[in-house]
Amino acid sequence: MRISVQWLQEWLQIDETPEALGHRLTMAGLELDALEPAAPDFSGVRVGHVLSVEPHPDADRLRVCRVAAGAAEPLTIVCGAPNVHEGMRAPVAVVGAVLPGDFRIKRSKLRGVASEGMLCSARELGLSEDAAGLMALPSDLEAGLDLREALGLDDTILEVDLTPNRADCLGMRGIARECSALLDRPLHAPDMPGVQVASEARVAIEVRDAEACPLYAARVLEGLDAKAATPVWMTERLRRAGVRPLSAIVDVTNYVMLELGQPLHAFDAGRAGERIIVRRGEGGESLTLLGGEQTVKLSPRDVVIAGEDGPLALAGVMGGAASAVDDATTRVILECAHFTPRALAGRARAHGLHTDASHRFERGVDPTLVPRAMERATELLLAICGGQCGPIEQTGETPAPHRESAITLRPERVQRLLGITLDGAEIERILRALDCEVETVGNGWSVRAPRARFDLEREEDLIEELARVHGYDALPQTLPTPVAPVTPDNALRSLRDGLARRGFHEIISFSFVAADTARAFYPDVEPLALANPISSDLAVMRSGLWPGLVTTAAYNQARQQPDLRLFEHGLRFVPDASGLRQEARLAGLLGGRAAPEHWEGTPRKIDFFDAKGVVETLCERLSGELGFRMERHPALHDGQSARVLVDGQAIGWVGRLHPSLCERFDVEPVYLFDLDAVAVARAPVAQFSPLSPYPSIRRDLAVVVGESVAAGDVLAAIRELDLELVQDVRLFDLYQGKGLNPDEKSLALGLILRAFDRTLGEQDVAGVTDAVMQHLQARFNATLRQ
Repeated sequence: MRISVQWLQEWLQIDETPEALGHRLTMAGLELDALEPAAPDFSGVRVGHVLSVEPHPDADRLRVCRVAAGAAEPLTIVCGAPNVHEGMRAPVAVVGAVLPGDFRIKRSKLRGVASEGMLCSARELGLSEDAAGLMALPSDLEAGLDLREALGLDDTILEVDLTPNRADCLGMRGIARECSALLDRPLHAPDMPGVQVASEARVAIEVRDAEACPLYAARVLEGLDAKAATPVWMTERLRRAGVRPLSAIVDVTNYVMLELGQPLHAFDAGRAGERIIVRRGEGGESLTLLGGEQTVKLSPRDVVIAGEDGPLALAGVMGGAASAVDDATTRVILECAHFTPRALAGRARAHGLHTDASHRFERGVDPTLVPRAMERATELLLAICGGQCGPIEQTGETPAPHRESAITLRPERVQRLLGITLDGAEIERILRALDCEVETVGNGWSVRAPRARFDLEREEDLIEELARVHGYDALPQTLPTPVAPVTPDNALRSLRDGLARRGFHEIISFSFVAADTARAFYPDVEPLALANPISSDLAVMRSGLWPGLVTTAAYNQARQQPDLRLFEHGLRFVPDASGLRQEARLAGLLGGRAAPEHWEGTPRKIDFFDAKGVVETLCERLSGELGFRMERHPALHDGQSARVLVDGQAIGWVGRLHPSLCERFDVEPVYLFDLDAVAVARAPVAQFSPLSPYPSIRRDLAVVVGESVAAGDVLAAIRELDLELVQDVRLFDLYQGKGLNPDEKSLALGLILRAFDRTLGEQDVAGVTDAVMQHLQARFNATLRQ
């Protein structure tokens, strides 16, 4: 829906800027899609009065015009428009004027005759695509007036995207009512006087499907001048609403539809006949639509407006070419009806159509608008085209409201759903401003929805209206208390569930192990011996979870189950000066193939980076910086072991089981991890991060560093710069060999850059890459690879 602010001001006072009004509508659920001027930027264009038109002495198609434009003397202007004539008023761009496209008007000579300006078409002013002739202006406009002021072109158009439930806003009347409620200002509907019936001309109406068309009204208008020009004020409003002016009769029906939201149609009475029948389509019938370019085959699912000789229009969608008005029309049948949304739903799409009328009827039109729209259209047609009208013929009655009973609204329910307490007077104001009938009942209200609001059916719908008008941005921004609070136990359960989803099996092993087993895995820890062990194999408290995992892996591998993913959550027991320290740990084991056997190729075996990836997944929600430091552990392979760090603090280990232990426990190579369960469960509640609407840019850097420099340290160094534009840093290649010294390596890094307020340019990217390289050079003596 395109909204002209000037037109809207006829209905209520608007003090806000278009931007502020658009924001208020968006916050009320009527999303602003675009904000644009009603006319392109141009200056120096005035209302011109053509005083005389003479043939050009040296050109058959040119005319020499004398034009009054507010100056002391008339201007001489050479014009080639076919419709220029004496007495005409048209836009004139005087010398010095600037037209759209920065086209400047200068004194010139056309075939030897001096021209002191240019008479303009609507297309030359950017007001329409019509370039067939000069733009005709009303004869009562004073010559010399600035055209922008004369036509009110300094207007702003708000294009609003309406949801399907807000068909009531598909007209200026509905938009004005909405703004009246949002801005708390009185609504002043324009004066729409009725008309005097001066003719006895009638049309017979027969409705054979009252369920699809419960109310149908029509009247005959005679003596019309179909060639009458549509007033400029009306064509301007149509243009600003996105509707192309066609002819006075059609323009009036379109205008009333945009004004009130009620579609209408005008038939040529001489072609339509004396009888109108509303019925379903019959097999074998077809209808050539307006314009004559498309013929549709009708079915019993279609509602049609027919005469005695056949269909005249596809009801609620489009009229037929056979009964269309044209310049010779003097007598019309003006129809206005209410069609139920269910009867018309999908019928336009079934024929590949989508019209302004079908868009409204499919969503629901206020049935009480039928007589008002009929009177308004009649008044405008008689004022523009002359003639006289007959009485309104009406069949059927205004259908009952979509909800017969009133809706009970309780203040405690409002407070519960919105989180705020609205004053009772404010609640009543909002509902009445939305045209609801409100009655106080006990501690609440009994509310009847307006006929235009098909979407108000229950108490929650009314509360949504209160929230919209009060302002979603005015509601408190507090998070509700979660049903299941985030606790370490909940977090650990989530991590364990996540491991299970990734194919891991949870094991539960004894807290007691053999003394030599405990010392084999943790030689630097003296295990606590039990006073009365069950057996020698269960003589001490375990110093970690790895012995149970490795023992379980050996048991499974011995039974032809090489592909293993195991984890355990439990306590380890470490004697210290204070006695016995019990620490909750989360440990895991991976072995065998990374993926099941497949015909596409030979599966690879699990490696260190698979285990490292599992650790990264378990720690991805931690607020601190995750890192890995190459370090030796007695139970892990010397070249494939690492400390797991968070913000530099050790929380665990990851690596390959030492070959000597593989041999001792008769197990194939496996990879282990062990993490502090309390640390990994201390993750904060996930928070939403805003998304940028602008595209990202990736810039790759090949950085040469010493062989001993860890790639993780390089990535951490870049992140510690905390550059606003750097969204992510990725390592995607490692190279050593030709072109590098033996003690050097090349790290290929991908920088993902993005801004939240603009599309990045080359200067932004260069600034980031320069800052990164300067930092890496100072930290690691890094250079760009040539």
